[in-house]
Amino acid sequence: MPLPTDPAGRHRAIADTFTERVRGVSDWDAPAPVEGWAARDVVRHLVEWFPGFLEGGAGITLPAVPSVDDDPVGAWTAHADNVQALLDDPATETKVLSNPHMGDVPLPQAIDQFYTADIFMHTWDLSRASGQPDRLDADFANQLFSGMEQYDEMLRSSGQYGPRVPVPDSADITDKLVGFIGRDPSWTPPA
Repeated sequence: MPLPTDPAGRHRAIADTFTERVRGVSDWDAPAPVEGWAARDVVRHLVEWFPGFLEGGAGITLPAVPSVDDDPVGAWTAHADNVQALLDDPATETKVLSNPHMGDVPLPQAIDQFYTADIFMHTWDLSRASGQPDRLDADFANQLFSGMEQYDEMLRSSGQYGPRVPVPDSADITDKLVGFIGRDPSWTPPA
């Protein structure tokens, strides 16, 4: 079943998949594919960077969530619910996020483009760290990969992505996308 294309629907579907992975983690200190990160840090990243982005660009303050250190499942689910409530609020449709690098963008589109896509890609990280299914939705992965590939140099210079990891032309789209963002598609947790 394809992912919804509206920002609220897509966030709900992608956050739900990430929530399944969060609930499936048995060791929050297990190494993750991002150097220096453990499984808990994947959740920490998503819970901690977005509120500042939202407050700085749209003046919206999300409600506080539990500490990722004390309760990663509670932190994630509360955060995901807060973002979903924002996207489900009809008033959000008229709001704008302003950013010096991208200008003014309708808030739902900004959340979809920057945050929901980030959840989607980090689902692979958490899945690999915790030994859960890691294949991403092929259509959305292909959409992201195609869109990001044309901005390769700019994305690399942002410092938000590691060096591209080469993958064979025959690789599936999940491996192509994670290789593009600087992950080794063959990474597994150390024994």
